[in-house]
Amino acid sequence: MLEIWKSFRRMPVWVQVWVACILGPINIATLYYVSQPYGILVAILAIAGMAPNIFIMNRERGLSKAMAIPHVIVWPILLCVIAVILATQVGLSPAHLLLLQLLFAIDFISLCFDVPETRAWLKGDRAIA
Repeated sequence: MLEIWKSFRRMPVWVQVWVACILGPINIATLYYVSQPYGILVAILAIAGMAPNIFIMNRERGLSKAMAIPHVIVWPILLCVIAVILATQVGLSPAHLLLLQLLFAIDFISLCFDVPETRAWLKGDRAIA
């Protein structure tokens, strides 16, 4: 666990803030809205894009570009689901609507970083932060 923490702390400060204060919390917040329309599906996809990273961090004993792979596999599906939900907006509370808008924007931004990271990992960059 200490090795993972040290690896996290070696990341640039903006990455630490992004992951710990923005990306992680917005995806975890989906669990609060499971009773909303499509809430369970959104929460499953949001968490499924992050949960495999627990195993990747443990295997690697730190953070690596491999952690982008679950995002690239799952979150495009999540973004499509959110786009459909936002297009219809049927039965959404204002708070849930705001969460979905933020989740879409934040996970889209994340994917802009994750696609190059995945490519680098697939090309052999196995460095641990």
